[in-house]
Formats: sequence, structure tokens, C-alpha cells
Amino acid sequence: MDNGFFIQAIIYLTSAIVCVPIAKKLGLSSILGYLFAGIFIGPFVLGFIGAEGQDIMHFAEFGVVMMLFLIGLELDPYKFWKMRKFILGMGSMQLIGSAFAIFILCQFFLDWSWQTTVVIALALSLSSTAIVLQTLKEKGLSQTSMGRSSFAVLLFQDIAVIPILAIIPLMVSGSSVVTENIHTSLISDFDAWIQTLIVVFTIVAVYFSGRLIIIPVLRMVAKTRLQELFTASALLLVVAVSYLMQLVGLSPALGAFLAGVVLANSEFRHELEGDIAPFKGLLLGLFFIGVGASINFKLIIENPLFILVFGAILTAVKFLVLFGIGKVYKKSSDQNLLFSFGLSQAGEFGFVILSFSMQLNILPTVLANQIMAIIALSMLSTPFLLLINEKWIDPYFGVKEKEERKHDEIDEQNEVIIAGFGHFGSTIGRLLRANGVNATILDHDSDRVDLLRKMGFKVYYGDATRLELLKAAGAEEAKIFIAAIDNPEVNLSVVEILRKHFPHLNILTRARNRVDAYELIDHGVEKIYRETLYTAVHLGVDALTQMGHRKYSATRQGQRFIKYDEAAIRKLAAKRHDKMAYLATVKDEIEMQEQLLKNDLHINFSASDHAWDSEHLKKQISE
Repeated sequence: MDNGFFIQAIIYLTSAIVCVPIAKKLGLSSILGYLFAGIFIGPFVLGFIGAEGQDIMHFAEFGVVMMLFLIGLELDPYKFWKMRKFILGMGSMQLIGSAFAIFILCQFFLDWSWQTTVVIALALSLSSTAIVLQTLKEKGLSQTSMGRSSFAVLLFQDIAVIPILAIIPLMVSGSSVVTENIHTSLISDFDAWIQTLIVVFTIVAVYFSGRLIIIPVLRMVAKTRLQELFTASALLLVVAVSYLMQLVGLSPALGAFLAGVVLANSEFRHELEGDIAPFKGLLLGLFFIGVGASINFKLIIENPLFILVFGAILTAVKFLVLFGIGKVYKKSSDQNLLFSFGLSQAGEFGFVILSFSMQLNILPTVLANQIMAIIALSMLSTPFLLLINEKWIDPYFGVKEKEERKHDEIDEQNEVIIAGFGHFGSTIGRLLRANGVNATILDHDSDRVDLLRKMGFKVYYGDATRLELLKAAGAEEAKIFIAAIDNPEVNLSVVEILRKHFPHLNILTRARNRVDAYELIDHGVEKIYRETLYTAVHLGVDALTQMGHRKYSATRQGQRFIKYDEAAIRKLAAKRHDKMAYLATVKDEIEMQEQLLKNDLHINFSASDHAWDSEHLKKQISE
């Protein structure tokens, strides 16, 4: 069949549109939907894409390239330094522990050379950044103890790929593997130690040339004020550095990561994130489709015992290593189980290391393909393992902590209930408590509950989406329910349950932005508090004051702006699905708001309003 670009694009996108909604309908992760889409259209099931599979992984690698660029872009040195104990401690323990355990088992049970075993152990010790980060996002676990620990380990692994790829050529001289007909890089004819020097020099050169050349060039492009030209320049940097990495035998994804690091501390960081973020989900989806399509079922059928047993042992070994690390860092059982299952798979960089090793003739092609099949199957198993853990394992093996919380009955009935006691919710709770208003507080992060209790807060562990918990918290008698959960999807689920079962409750709910607010408006919520709105207005009021406006006038204008904007958002919510009508309404509302605020400036207020201005007040007091 015609494997042209448009045919390939139609096949990939159609499979995603069909499979992902089905997976979500069945209560499964969207990642599984993408993986199954890849399996169905792959060369070993329906055969809609090339039998060789090369086009599959090329398509998939483009998604990884962009994902690694965004990860590098988010690598703030200050954040890295702040998390250094977790990154270096947990990351090194996981990588060294997993690689050592896999190496010992392979050397003991399999007749491989030590070079082959080292490469395979290092490749399999790395977890999947794409799957883990996407899972954390979907389940709203990014800000939990498990989420922060997972990010620290993944970040260490991503960085560790650089030295791993640099030291692999040093093992070539001792390799006894027969040379095979495979493609080579520009530096493959050099001695191993020279290849290592070239690789290290290339990485260092990319970083410093980016600082000295690329960022100044981007500043020049930015002055043209052409957004599309700026985005094109950034993509050129990504593609060029990725291609350079490929020329010296490294992964294009690694080059994209370096490009992101180069721009991480530049003034263009947030603008680039905004430009590329909309494509991130789709690109990751394409990556997962590629992984599913790359699973060689013929190879598995030919040697099912080796591949399936090896894959199961790999998952078990990594789980035990991760669980032990969690115990060292004193994680609660529920968080530790999530952490261990979440990172127990092999990852996309395993493909990179194995391909690089094949180029250097350290691995025979058949063995490398078998290990790649094991990596793909382990990635496929992760969503299932997390589902099994959630449904069956965690309730039993986390029994001690679960029982403590299950039998920790809510012994108070307050008129106010707060669900979610992170940075946002705790601020509300402290303000209420300082003014003599008691609230029943619910939170689903066990580590945070323990920490808050040590700080003197009375917090109950529990899932606010469970009807029985809401009843136990007194929702039937309460007057106000404050939905302040970090995850917008979970927050929306809580609101749905409250509107259905407790219609009398006055719901005050958190929304991160305008899009979240639209969903809440559709559910009939009256009191919606957008984080971005109030913080931005507060900053704008301070800016007006520093530009010479009276404090009272600036504050009044800020409050009126909020009033007008909250009224406008309800009009916009009804028209947001009609793009033309939505844009026209936005334009009209902006013009009307600005005119109303200008009219307000001409209203005369009391002379005592000057008391808002601290300098004027000081002057009055001194007189």
C-alpha cells in the first residue's frame, strides 16, 4: 500500500481517535489507548504500516525529541539544586541498584559476554520518562510525594544517558561479537577512546555555543516580532542539534534535551513552552503508538518463554529496588507502591542505548531485537500494573496505613468543608481558622496529611470523590463546601457529586484558569475563583500604584475589573464552542470593560480615600 506521508498521518491519527476514547470509556489510561492503537495498525496485526517498522520508530522518535526538548527547557538549575538530594540520592541508587541486579542475574543464568551484559543492564535500568510523566499528569500525582520522587529519578536517568553513551564505545576493544552489516555514524571508524572524546567534546560544544551564539540569535529574531519566525528558529535549533548528535552516533532525543537545557535559563523559556506545549500531548501519543506498533509479535512467538520470563523478572527486580529506595526515604506504603510500580518498566532510552551498541557491534541483532521487544512489553504493562495496584494490591499491602485512615472516623461536624489542603487550600483554611471559623479538612495525599498533622492541622485522609466520605464529613448538614484540589479533573468530579447528592451546599471552587472555569459553569457552579485572575489583578494593582495612581483608586479598579471579568466569563462559556462567535464576544467584552473602567476613573470619591496611600498617611500622622 502507499506509505506516503498523508496516508501514514491518516492511519496514525484515526487509530488514536478510535482507540483512546474506548480506553477512557473502559476506565483505562489514554496511554493504553495509544499503545493498543499502535499494536492494531502495526505490521504484526493489521499491517497498515510498513513491515520493516523503521518508519514507525522514526515517527515515534519525533515525539520523543520534542518531549525531551520540553524536559530540558524545564531544567531550572535552581530547582535542580533544591532537589539535588533526591535527584542524586534516589536517582543514583535506582540506576546503580537496578543495573547491578540485572547484571548479576544475567551473568549467572545467561551465557553472555560481560560487555553485552553491561550494555543490556544499563539499557534496562532506565525507566520511561514519557509514560511516567504522562501517567502522573493524568492521575494528578505530579505534586505528591510519589510524583516528586519519580521526577527526581527520571531527571537523573535522563542526565545519566549522556555518560552512559559516552562510555559504551570504550568496551568495543574487548568485544568478541561478530561484525554485522549495520549503519554507522561519521565517527564509527575511529578508535573507541577517540569516539568517546568526540562525543564529550560535541556535547560541551553544543552547550557553550548555545549560550554564546544561539541565544543572541534568538534575541535578534525576537525583535522582528514575528511569532512564527521565532518558533521556527527554536525548532531549527532543536532539529540541528538533534542531527548533530545523530552524526556522532548519539540519539536525536539527547540532542533535543541539550537544546532545551541551553534555553532553560533564557528569557525565551516560557514563550517556547507556550508555543510547543499544545503539540506535546499529540507528539507523546504518536510516540506511544510507535512503541505499540514496534512490538515484534513474531519474535515473541518464536521464543515466548525467554521474552516473557525475562520481562517479568525485569519488572520484579526494578520494583524491589525502587521499593527498597522508598523505604530508605521513609515513604508511606501507598506512595511507595505507586512509586515502585510506576517506574518498574524499561524506557525509550533503552532503544537508544541498544541501537548505539548495535552500531558498535557489541550486541548481535537478534538479541538486541529480543531486548527491544522486552522493553516495549514492559512499557505496555505499566498502566496495567498501576491499575492492579490501585484495585487489589494497595488496599491489602498498604493495610496498616489504610486501616489507620479507614478507622479514623471524622469526629466533627462543621458548617464548612475543605477538600484539598495543598498551598491553595491551606491558605484558605488558615484564614478561616484565624477568624474563628472551623472547617472539616479532607486530603488524599497521605504524606501531606501526616505532615499537616505535625504542623497542628486537623486533617482527614480520604478521597473526596467518594460519596460515603462526604457524608461522613457532614456534607448533608454543612453550608459551604470549598473545592480546592490541585487536579482540575478531580475537582470537577467532586463538584459533579456535590451537585447531584448535596444540592443545598454553597460550593466555592478553585479553577486554575478560564478553561477550567468554563467546565465548572456548565455544572452550575456560581462561585468560581481563578488563580490566574486574582494574582494577575493583584500584580496589576501594584503596578498602577507604582506608576503614580492612588492606592484606593488602583484597588477599586482591580476589584471592578474582577467584577466585569466574572460577568463576562459566563457569557463566553456559552459561546466557547463556536469559534467565530466566541472571538467576537471576547472582543466586545474587552472593549466594554475598558470603557467602563475609564468611566470609573472620573467618579469623585471621598478625600479620606487618601488614607490608602501609605506615604500620604505618614504625612498626615507627622503633621
